[in-house]
Amino acid sequence: MQAGRSSLSRYAATARLVLVVVFALGVAPPVKAEEKSSLNGIALVIGQSDYEHITALPNPANDARDVVKLLTDLGFEARGVTDRDASKLKRDIERFVEDAEEADVALLYYSGHGIEAGGENWLIPIDADVSSLANASEALVPLSEIMDELKQKVPVAILLLDACRTNPFPPDAVVRRQPKASGDKVTAGGLAPVRGAVSLKTKDAPANDNLGTVIGFAAEPGQPALDGTAGETSPYASALLRHLGAMEGAEFGNVMRMVTEEVYLDTRGAQRPWVNESLRRLLYFGVAQDEPAGDEAMITGERRELLLTIADLPDVKRSQVELAAAKGNVPLDSLYGVLRALGTNEIPENPADLEKVLDSQAERLTKMFAERDALRTDDPEIVRLASAADTAIREGAIVTARQFLDQAVARVEATSGAVDAAEDAVRQKRLADAAVYIQRADAASLVFDYAAAAGDYGKAFGLVEKWDEKLAWNYKNMEAEALGAFGDNKGDKAALDRSIKAYEQILGMLPYGEQGEDWAITRNNMAVVLQTLGERDTNDAQLLQAAEIFRESLGVFTETKDDVNWAAAQNNIGNVLLVLGQRRGDASQLNEAVAAFRAALEKRDRTKVPLDWAATQNNIGITLYALSERDPNVARLTEAQAAYRAALEVYTKEAAPVQWAMVQNNLGNTLNGLGNARNDKTSFEAAADAFRSALEVRMRDTFPIDWATSRLNLGNTLTHISKFDLDTALLEEAVTAYQDALQVYTRDKFPMDWASAQNNLGAVYQTLGQRTSEVRRMEESVEAFEAAAQIYTRDALPLDWAMTRYNSGNTLQLLGGMSGEPARYREAVQAYRDSLEEYRRDIWPHQWALSQTGVASTLLWLSNSEEGTQSLVESIAARRAALEVLTFENTPVDWANAQNGLGMALLNLGTRQSSGQHLEEAAAAFEASLRVFTRESQPLQWAFGQNNLGDIHWNRGALGGGNAEYAKAIAYFENAKAGFTESGYVAPIAITDQKIELIRQAMAAK
Repeated sequence: MQAGRSSLSRYAATARLVLVVVFALGVAPPVKAEEKSSLNGIALVIGQSDYEHITALPNPANDARDVVKLLTDLGFEARGVTDRDASKLKRDIERFVEDAEEADVALLYYSGHGIEAGGENWLIPIDADVSSLANASEALVPLSEIMDELKQKVPVAILLLDACRTNPFPPDAVVRRQPKASGDKVTAGGLAPVRGAVSLKTKDAPANDNLGTVIGFAAEPGQPALDGTAGETSPYASALLRHLGAMEGAEFGNVMRMVTEEVYLDTRGAQRPWVNESLRRLLYFGVAQDEPAGDEAMITGERRELLLTIADLPDVKRSQVELAAAKGNVPLDSLYGVLRALGTNEIPENPADLEKVLDSQAERLTKMFAERDALRTDDPEIVRLASAADTAIREGAIVTARQFLDQAVARVEATSGAVDAAEDAVRQKRLADAAVYIQRADAASLVFDYAAAAGDYGKAFGLVEKWDEKLAWNYKNMEAEALGAFGDNKGDKAALDRSIKAYEQILGMLPYGEQGEDWAITRNNMAVVLQTLGERDTNDAQLLQAAEIFRESLGVFTETKDDVNWAAAQNNIGNVLLVLGQRRGDASQLNEAVAAFRAALEKRDRTKVPLDWAATQNNIGITLYALSERDPNVARLTEAQAAYRAALEVYTKEAAPVQWAMVQNNLGNTLNGLGNARNDKTSFEAAADAFRSALEVRMRDTFPIDWATSRLNLGNTLTHISKFDLDTALLEEAVTAYQDALQVYTRDKFPMDWASAQNNLGAVYQTLGQRTSEVRRMEESVEAFEAAAQIYTRDALPLDWAMTRYNSGNTLQLLGGMSGEPARYREAVQAYRDSLEEYRRDIWPHQWALSQTGVASTLLWLSNSEEGTQSLVESIAARRAALEVLTFENTPVDWANAQNGLGMALLNLGTRQSSGQHLEEAAAAFEASLRVFTRESQPLQWAFGQNNLGDIHWNRGALGGGNAEYAKAIAYFENAKAGFTESGYVAPIAITDQKIELIRQAMAAK
């Protein structure tokens, strides 16, 4: 930059800037109001529109004109320049930097083309072309040099850059500072973070008492910004013009946050500015332009509060609002206003609940905007208030909108006595008055005051009932919907009952005997309320009634060729059948639910309604998984997996992160089911990956309940994976996952989830006890199951009670082995038999079979402490009963374990009774188990199988088979030793060697 000074003044000297500087450091006191001082602020505003060799930009010149006026009104000595070539642009900036030395605040605003290459941001003069890139230091203007010089000369430097348009040069263009320097490729769009904008520490403050810098980009680093509608100002400039005036009462950082979110809303999420502040003190600008007055002031005031609220929302919640706004084609501003009116603490934590709220409110907004034409009045004040309310809702100022509408209703009520007696005038008045009530009701719905909304919809219905049948029908529908929403949200059965009565009244308004589309839609809406009532009642009558109504509507929608409502009705049928099937344990209803969802997919074209299509795919996956829980089936689980993966093709992490995480979690559960069915470690590892993916979105501070659910599911998966080796690291990680879940799932708030986590914790403690032979772990397991049983009582939750009794039986059986106390085995047998009282073979065949194997296993161990054979006989009977259900095809691991247990009981019985027949049956059972427990897949289980076959041949040799049988026994024992070695479990090898030695002694004695 030039060192010389010109004698001409380049800035108007009539306005001065008042700057309030407040220390942000903990050791420094804030500056009081009376300590304000008049400080000098200068600004240079550049607008580059008329480019000679690259794409021209219509709006930067407009931006510059309006921003100069704004900054002048704010007290800056502001100068604006437009369409500057390289030499003029550099001279303007040099003079600006020179004059900054006498200023307290220097602000540079640039609107035009800008590029980034090699970490440097370059401002583009209007005479630049491709050849300019070969000598950038001469032909372009580097931003970092401007910033570095300003930091040395002025306490506060502010750079606002609306220069993030897409790259105007060829895609392969490179920038060279000098002709012979190395080149850096120009990025495709957007500028990069300015490297010089780093936080300034007190001890490092420069001698000129520099307070830091503010760098504001019109878009996030690397992202292009929009130029806006030709002839107007860019979205970034428009936001600055609207909100910089708030600097009189708001700290500058907050003002820039308002600007950021204003652009975000104005572009429907397509552009979001980026700010890098390195200020060591808070900045307040005390002289401001004239702020809006009247209605606009009220709207702008609430909107600014909304913008700051949006700034604090995490991206994952933003994505849900964006998705709902896109689906409903409603303004982002309005939906964010709805959330703000709800209150930060009341925003649903569960993503599914939040999605339901947003979709419902988006639908209300759509209806509300569509019905504005109903307002026809000759009262200009009501027209003004209604129009202001409409503007406020579109800008997210919901509370302000209600205030306008309260005033409008007050005027309606004040003038109602002066209605003209003429019939037509009365009709017009009543319709107009009703429309005002409707507007207030809509606004009440947006802030979830459904009770007030229902009251106003009812009043509107009363006003138009005798004047306009169509409006009356619409308004009564709105009242019914509001009552249904109130009953659903508050759990108010009386409101749901009133909603049903309202729908019945609506049906009565239709011509007698007519069963057209209006009839079908009304009944469908009524059926949704019946479904809500039915889900909260132990009686299935209302669920069945809802399903019947949905089915009846299908014929109407078929006749009218209304594919959208036909598919929605099928989807609703599937939802009802899913609830009924899970409640009753009825596979036929679950299969009907799958059929209904698949029928819906025939009309839900992925290309036209992708989100509805994906939702139905997810529903199919949930229902198929529910079927597999009742009766494990690999084919069904594979179908569920395919449905989830199809949903994930639409629900991407970027476009719909909450739904993506939900489906990832559901997919993880299904992969766990496949792992169990196939005895497949790979499936379990894929399940763990799915849950970890879900947890990338389901973070504890954002979605604590879903975070706890996925942590719980991850713990289950880690427990499954741990079965494939003897390490305890995965089990300890599973314990941590369950304990994490219990931090959210407290007994008082989430009793069911708390009990589930306790049950799973008991299971992993059980496995740890087996691995470490620690009685303490087994006792912790028993305690955890007993804790779960405090919630899972037989009267309230019979199936969960049966599960807990089964799990307790497993732990008590193991404790019996560790303690050598037969009483523990007897407690275990009783626990298993308790579970069989609820696990009926005809309804829950798989769980029934597993409980039978538990009885059998425990009786086998108990028989070792008894002289008789009764326990062995009962054990064999229980195993054989279980094997009538467990098959190699459907449940290979459980089948193989049952075969192995049967073989052990037959071996012991054959040994005690010296029965060759029992030994033959035992050998067949052991051989069968090895179809699953192969040396390659599970060497430890295979080794135990070889050991058991060795015992069979040893016994045969002792019963007269001679040395040939002894030799086979030794061969099997040697195989077993190799398997124990390969699996890393060497403890049984010493005992196996002793067996081999005893056999050799027997062979030598013959």
